[in-house]
Amino acid sequence: MADRSGRFAWYELLTTDVAAASAFYRKAVGWGVKDESTPDLPYMVLRSGGAPLGGLMVIPEEGRRLGATPRWMGYVAVDDLDATAAQIRRLRGTILVPPTDTNIGRIAVVADPQEATFGLIKEPTYGRRKPGRLDEPGRIGWHELLATDRTVIFDFYRELFGWQKADAQSEPAAWYQLFSAGGQTVGGMLTKLPSVTQPSWLHYFNVDDIGSAMKHVNAGGGRILQGPIELPDGCWIARCVDPQGALFALQGARGPTSIEPSSASEIGWSAKWGGIASQGRIVLPKPKR
Repeated sequence: MADRSGRFAWYELLTTDVAAASAFYRKAVGWGVKDESTPDLPYMVLRSGGAPLGGLMVIPEEGRRLGATPRWMGYVAVDDLDATAAQIRRLRGTILVPPTDTNIGRIAVVADPQEATFGLIKEPTYGRRKPGRLDEPGRIGWHELLATDRTVIFDFYRELFGWQKADAQSEPAAWYQLFSAGGQTVGGMLTKLPSVTQPSWLHYFNVDDIGSAMKHVNAGGGRILQGPIELPDGCWIARCVDPQGALFALQGARGPTSIEPSSASEIGWSAKWGGIASQGRIVLPKPKR
């Protein structure tokens, strides 16, 4: 676990329709799906190139009663789960699900002091391979925190996981803070706009052809909320929602598939994108007449 500690090590989609979500991500991202259910828990494992990277399950009934909606959640690996949970309390975070033994390892579900949720995992059953390149096809290649105030919340994650600020290469550093884990830059943090009603983590899935992936999103009943947007390094991104309402993003090269780039006014993470609310729920603006 030493090389995984402090890094995102597992991802989980909580949804209302496992079969439909499985078919959607097979087409949109190219993941394989294997049924690894137990008598007590229906559970699908998502795979890229044969390697497990995440799971897919129905939102527990108790969660639905409390208003939980479809969402992606990233789990950060830790060496001592109970000590990390206690540290989160000291740092004014919240324990939503206390340390529990599960089919994917010993986990906890927590929230930072600004109420963005994420998971902790110790000795994961899956995803034990060493960290690879962030641009590997099919991998979750980027992690983005939409915070109430990214200048304040960074210290929480630095103390908890040892994350470090990474040097920015361009002017947007004023509003976008890159961060590294284990010496590798793995994501960024920004202060959300008022249109994003709840702080949250957004995970980016690597695809070979951004245009083709976007077409599969639309054809499969999902929706493109923003994009495609070309970044300075030539990578293209699109922020999306799946048919059940879980928020995610795509990133990849522009392939032979024709795409319509976003207007210049949409460039940058500070653009308004459709009124995204917490836990994957979308609050769409009323159409103008």
